Amino acid sequence: MPSRSFSPPPTLQDFRIPEISRRALGALVGGGAVGAVAGTAGAAEAAATERPFRARPGAASGQRPNVLVILGDDLGWADLSCYGAPHIRTPNLDRLARQGVRFTDAYSGSSTCSPTRFSLYTGRYPGRTKGGLAEPIADRSQGLDPNHPTLASLLKKAGYATALIGKWHCGWLPDFSPTKSGWDEFFGNFGGVLEYYSKLGQLGEYDLYEGDAEYKDLRYYTTILTERAVEYVRRDHDRPWLLNLNFTTPHWPWLAEGDEETAAGIAAKIRAAKSRAEVSKALNHYDGGSVAKYTQMVESLDAAVGEVLAALRRSGQEENTLVLFASDNGGERWSYLWPLSGGKSSLQEGGIRVPAILRWPARVDGHQVSHTPHFSPDWTATLLEVAGARPDPAYPLDGNGLAGYLLRGEELPERDLFWRVRGNRALRRGDWKYYRDAKGTDHLYNLAEDQREQADLAPDRPELVNELKSAWEKTDRTLLPYPS
Repeated sequence: MPSRSFSPPPTLQDFRIPEISRRALGALVGGGAVGAVAGTAGAAEAAATERPFRARPGAASGQRPNVLVILGDDLGWADLSCYGAPHIRTPNLDRLARQGVRFTDAYSGSSTCSPTRFSLYTGRYPGRTKGGLAEPIADRSQGLDPNHPTLASLLKKAGYATALIGKWHCGWLPDFSPTKSGWDEFFGNFGGVLEYYSKLGQLGEYDLYEGDAEYKDLRYYTTILTERAVEYVRRDHDRPWLLNLNFTTPHWPWLAEGDEETAAGIAAKIRAAKSRAEVSKALNHYDGGSVAKYTQMVESLDAAVGEVLAALRRSGQEENTLVLFASDNGGERWSYLWPLSGGKSSLQEGGIRVPAILRWPARVDGHQVSHTPHFSPDWTATLLEVAGARPDPAYPLDGNGLAGYLLRGEELPERDLFWRVRGNRALRRGDWKYYRDAKGTDHLYNLAEDQREQADLAPDRPELVNELKSAWEKTDRTLLPYPS
């Protein structure tokens, strides 16, 4: 979908902030974890209970885990109370973080929806594939090549059952579909956005499918996806499973459950639209939304995750199910991103740094926090390893597996994190970030001291800028060029 302009996130003065102790404040600021959002109760609770990550070697369960990957859509880095949101309550995701590991320096593979999904599904830079060059996919001509191996196809080959519930956004029928790319089952929407009740999407058409057939249900979309996910995890599975659960919440249009009247107005505009641009304008919902409405949406996402996790617990599969929760990219118009700058569509921290939580009781202890930088393709490599699946040697991964770090206490090798979008480039090496903006100006930031990317050190460190720039360009030369 088109990029959007961003208003500055609300400051802490905009909300009534509970007091925290000096000790909790120090724990929050230490390690660059939450920094300026330290005035919130959720973040203070995290600081009081978390300890630096440490693996638990020798805790093998003897069984391959189920894998549940849950994505929020355009959820900002600090939109959860355990990440510092002063006005959003997310008790279920906060509990998930307490039961596992909360990552402070997790990144998406790109700054918009479909390229990040390409990077997660393939374990490779989006620019490795033609469909990944779309930022994001907006018509039927683009999509994930069904011949390209995916997380799902590789786990399926290793004996897993696979399902995707929710937002696909890697191409439309007839050429592209989750069921053509390794998922046994699909229930959800093909496009990048839809009106939550009518299910009218970015092509102006109805966009809720079961497999490759339309499925009629005009209830609130988050509710429908939650029911489907609960049904899936409660089944009597005879083999390990992968479930990709991709919510559209809190992506625009800004609708919470009960907003049928506003939804009907948006749907009417879509039906009356005479061009794709008019459809997009209706779905963008520029004339709607608020901090309060966005808060409702994030809290409904949290409640939905809570229902799915409760079903998992009741099914008896919780202990050996690896749950990964993250956002597909940085936050949007109403997101709480402080102290980060930028947002969705940019390669500033606010556009690519995301909340990420891992829980796997059989292998990983709870109450932990990790400041290790990583991005979406790393999770692909990690999930393949823990599931006993092998990458396809003809399609080498760009991600580094985190299993050695998470399960065996191994040090992660030094490497660069690389991003490319039209008009922006970025590379992170350790605490250093090289960033080129849309004007072609190169910047250098020390993220350990300046998460907000305000102190540009490029004039003081030209040699380092050139070194990181050269590293970025070396990787860029291995990718497909953007179409002119």
